[in-house]
Amino acid sequence: MILPSHGRYAYHPWPGRAAYAWPGGAKLAVYLGLNLEHFAFGEGLGAELAPGANGGGGPQPDVLNYAWRDYGNRVGAWRILELLDELALPATVLLNSAMYDYAPELLAAHRARGDEFAGHGRTNSERQSVLDEAAERQLIADSTAALLTAEGAAPRGWLSPWIAESTVTPDLLAEAGYRYTLNWCADDQPIWMATRAGPLLAIPYPQEVNDIPAIVARKDGAAQFADMIMDDFDERLRQVRDGVPQVMGIALHPYLIGQPYRLRALRRALAHVAAARDTVWITTAGGILDHVLGLPEGAVP
Repeated sequence: MILPSHGRYAYHPWPGRAAYAWPGGAKLAVYLGLNLEHFAFGEGLGAELAPGANGGGGPQPDVLNYAWRDYGNRVGAWRILELLDELALPATVLLNSAMYDYAPELLAAHRARGDEFAGHGRTNSERQSVLDEAAERQLIADSTAALLTAEGAAPRGWLSPWIAESTVTPDLLAEAGYRYTLNWCADDQPIWMATRAGPLLAIPYPQEVNDIPAIVARKDGAAQFADMIMDDFDERLRQVRDGVPQVMGIALHPYLIGQPYRLRALRRALAHVAAARDTVWITTAGGILDHVLGLPEGAVP
């Protein structure tokens, strides 16, 4: 029985894949995806601390949840910056372009660190998968233009707000000049996707080691999320002894992980990862793209 398919990539069983290496001979690449997001007041989408507007399904404005999310940009993100500096960790900033108007000082701080900026739509108050093709193309163009103007170079990577895609999103991204997407969590290695504008690299972005599904959806505690990061990391180190390289992403949102008690647990987890920097490759999503581009043809599925 053949089911409907996206047609973007073929099935490749894990056994028998090419045993290439990351820089320095490392078999495990680790990157941090730090989501910097801005939300419209009184309308649109957004994660909820308490379900329903005003905690009870009431009308907008939903002050409780808006203010909780805004805490991330005002306070939490700055605390995460201190932690990244403390542990000398790079980050891939997954950026709502509306942040340039709202919190330019925060972006300047990441720019000064040399962090990578990747496109993450205009705002997480909207979902691109509900747009027609022309409107979705415009959303990508608007976000891309803002990053190009501010950073002097177009972003190479994209994560859709809410990881929402239409059937043509990979095509539109490739046509707009993007080289990688973080939307597809189908593998532990980068894989090539087919688009009408040529290949697009899908770099693994986690839906498990990710504070939104862990903390908002599953209600995991701070210590549990930190243990999840460390256990994922340690198990991957064990697995890569077979020679097949892996990518581990850690997805963070400042309004969640930037809360003091969660940040304390995150410090423990990231220090555990950083202590192994001589045996793993701690990098950015863009760094993974660059390395893959230099591998022999066929090494990456």
